[in-house]
Formats: sequence, structure tokens, C-alpha cells
Amino acid sequence: MLILILGVALWWGAHLFKRLAPARRAAMGERGKGLVAAALILSVLLMVAGYRMADIGTVWWGPSAAMKGINNLLVLIAVYLFAASGMKTRIGTQMRHPQLTGFALWAFAHLLPNGDLPSFVLFGGLLLWALVEMAVINRAVPDWRAPPHQTVVRKEVMAAGGALVVYLVLGVIHGWVGPNVFGA
Repeated sequence: MLILILGVALWWGAHLFKRLAPARRAAMGERGKGLVAAALILSVLLMVAGYRMADIGTVWWGPSAAMKGINNLLVLIAVYLFAASGMKTRIGTQMRHPQLTGFALWAFAHLLPNGDLPSFVLFGGLLLWALVEMAVINRAVPDWRAPPHQTVVRKEVMAAGGALVVYLVLGVIHGWVGPNVFGA
């Protein structure tokens, strides 16, 4: 469990470093980008290894068909929010934090079918990070206003279609390395 906790803590630290210590991060210059990227890669590796190695411990609930279905729907929406942000669709430009909201939704969705202690540490820790990150950004830039945006139907359709394709690919990969998200 310690490796999992260290991974989540490193994820938090690497992401919040720029916001909590901007002068220190700026002093690192371009080299700092590489160090932060390396810390993030290490954090993901620690989280994956720590989660796989962790004893299940306390289990409050297990997966059910209903919770898996709700999880899948919420993850699809989360992937769409990432796509919408990158494609600069209407929702991607009108929401303040589409990627962080998508990430928080992804983490929350994973808590629904996984009611064990390692899942709470991993997904709960990442959910809490996304919410804290949004609060820190909101505090730093309180007067945010959505930019004017024209809806381009082609971009909206491409974002939705791309999100569906990415979601399906992620689901297949998830089934190869972990539980099958599409079936029993």
C-alpha cells in the first residue's frame, strides 16, 4: 500500500508544484518540464505497481452490473470532455476545467464498482487531487470568463466520434491488463 500512496502523493506534488511554488518552478526553466514529466511518469508507474501489489484489505462493496454500466457511461463522458477540450468544441470552451472535470468524473466512476481500500486510495486520491487543482486554479484566476465561441458542427461530431473510438480502445486495453469493462 505504501508504493500506491507514494505514487498518488508524487502525482499531487508534481502537478501542484508549479502552482504552489511558481518562483521555484520558474527558476528551473526548461529543465523543470523534463523533471516534472519524469516525476509524473514515475508516479503513474508507482500507482500501477502499488495498486496491483496492494492487499485488498477492507471491501465495502464489489462490482455489480449496474455499477459497471454507470461507470462505463461516466468514463465515456469523461473521455468526451477530454476530446471536447482538445477540439475546442462548445462545451470544451464554455466549461472552466473540462479536462480536470473529465478526470474527476473518471476517478469517481471508478469508485462505483470498486469499493475496496486500494481503490479508495487510488481513485479517491486522484479525485480529490482534481478537485483541489480546480480550486487552486480558480483562486489564482478568479475572474475567468468563457471566450466567445461559434459552434462548428463538424468539430462537435468529430469530438464525439473520437471520444467513442478512444473509449472503445481504452476498454479493450483495460480488458487485457485488468478487468473486462464490457462484459462479465
